[in-house]
Amino acid sequence: MSDVQEATNQLLDVNLHENQRSIQVTESGLRSESEHLQVTIGATVPTGFEQTAADEVREKLGSPCKISKDRGKIYFDISVESLAQVHCLRSVDNLFVVVQEFKDYQFKETKEEVLKDFEDLAGKLPWSDPLKIWKINTCFKKKKTKHKKINQNSSKQKIESGRGDKTDEREVKKEFTNNVLDSQILDYYENAAIKEEISTLVGDDLTSCKDETEESSKEETDPEVLKFRVTCNRAGEKHCFSSNEAARDFGGAVQDYFKWKADMTNFDVEVLLNIHDNEIVVGIALTEESLHRRNITHFGPTTLRSTLAYGMLRLCAPQPTDIIVDPMCGTGAISIEGATEWSNCYHIAGDNNPLAVNRAANNISSLLTKSQVKEGKLSWGLPIDTIQWDICNLPLRTGSVDIIVTDMPFGKRMGSKKRNWNLYPACLREMSRVCRPGTGQAILLTQDKKCFIKALSGMGHLWRKVHTVWVNIGGLHAAVYLLKRTPQTFVHPSEQDGERSPWCKD
Repeated sequence: MSDVQEATNQLLDVNLHENQRSIQVTESGLRSESEHLQVTIGATVPTGFEQTAADEVREKLGSPCKISKDRGKIYFDISVESLAQVHCLRSVDNLFVVVQEFKDYQFKETKEEVLKDFEDLAGKLPWSDPLKIWKINTCFKKKKTKHKKINQNSSKQKIESGRGDKTDEREVKKEFTNNVLDSQILDYYENAAIKEEISTLVGDDLTSCKDETEESSKEETDPEVLKFRVTCNRAGEKHCFSSNEAARDFGGAVQDYFKWKADMTNFDVEVLLNIHDNEIVVGIALTEESLHRRNITHFGPTTLRSTLAYGMLRLCAPQPTDIIVDPMCGTGAISIEGATEWSNCYHIAGDNNPLAVNRAANNISSLLTKSQVKEGKLSWGLPIDTIQWDICNLPLRTGSVDIIVTDMPFGKRMGSKKRNWNLYPACLREMSRVCRPGTGQAILLTQDKKCFIKALSGMGHLWRKVHTVWVNIGGLHAAVYLLKRTPQTFVHPSEQDGERSPWCKD
């Protein structure tokens, strides 16, 4: 029996006994309903690779896919039996089930009216099916390894010393809001070229010590009460409210409706409120930790996301027996992703830094160990090797490589902009030597676009730019260039009789 079939059987055996009024479903009812349950799944993906992710969904799930106006998100419909396969997608960072989508939401003119509408909205949404999917999803989601701790002592002191002081209450809320805007939340949403606000707030748990005491005693007597938080992602210039205010009022209404307990860190349910101009999507998160962390255990100063590595590899459509090289591998994310998804190719990960090569080797070893534990037997390994080398003098035969995929130094954390002016031309020249004339490809990621274009302009006889994908890397506007190797044979400048090297200056 395949893993997918086993997962499907597990779905139908899950018992959904909850004392929440929206999800009171018996085990037999779940089995009969789950067979025909259809839901819309939303996924956050690396910006610029929305079409790549949509193609993967159509290819692996057979589902039509809609690319959101809000960059970095896609939506697709699935049946509950496909939920396990959704978690195996290589191009998505985070998943959520859509509760309801409003394509042209009409906001009121004043802030008070808009926030009142958010409060009223909580009780009108169709929560039942999405909550069933959320419950079933607990079998598949990857647990977050740890949560960022928030110092609540100072906040509690403020509440106790000024119960009736609204100013202190607002300061406490502001402090809590600032604390939760960490990398864990920013991993969820990565949008380029638009102004964006992200905020996480939870209901009304900061209103008074009395409410806090009552909720604490309720949790002790009723351990089945779920804990939740609301995360608001707002993009647009014409809103009269902030994401903080939207999350606060909508979260309070959700808490009143379900009688859930608010908790920003150790939550069971994360409700998402995505607002992009006049489009609103309410969802429930299906991932606690981004799926892009799947392969890497030993991180470097500039570790590339596995989802972005997959998108770059997919651009070049690897064919069986292709030799794929990452000459500046760092932690090995690109080659590891390639060896996992395109195991009929041979992958080489190299770097001039011995620490980077060691990290890549450790990541490969960790992945093999995890695979052996999962399968319960020894693994034959992966079609991948690591090596330390000089990018400008690769120990590879001329014309022996089919595809080169690499993340070039941005000149920020690694290297410098000044060094790139010499490094980029030398890299492109050496890549053109080892790449097969006529059929070879190079997929190169860089944020130093000016330097790259300048270097490429001197290599027009060897490289042809085919496509450019604009991406957002940690807030930096970067580009992925797809280059095609021309049929012209590489001739080293030192071997050219009477010809002057294009890299020499007067």
